[in-house]
Amino acid sequence: MATAPVRVAGKAIDLATTSQSEADEKRGRALRKQEERLGALDRKYRRALRDCDDGDARACDRARVLFEEMERQPR
Repeated sequence: MATAPVRVAGKAIDLATTSQSEADEKRGRALRKQEERLGALDRKYRRALRDCDDGDARACDRARVLFEEMERQPR
């Protein structure tokens, strides 16, 4: 019965490693989360820019901070 230890070892290795599909799913989730974050920042930035154009100086500052944050986001 030499195959039993090999099966057990193989099962342990399978449990200890991440499959390619699991890694792909994890990467996809991370990308979607990043895109959602960038989308939210963009919406806030556009709103602040619109208010800035209407003469709200605080909105101009907010727009600048939001733009810098968007630039720092990994792509």
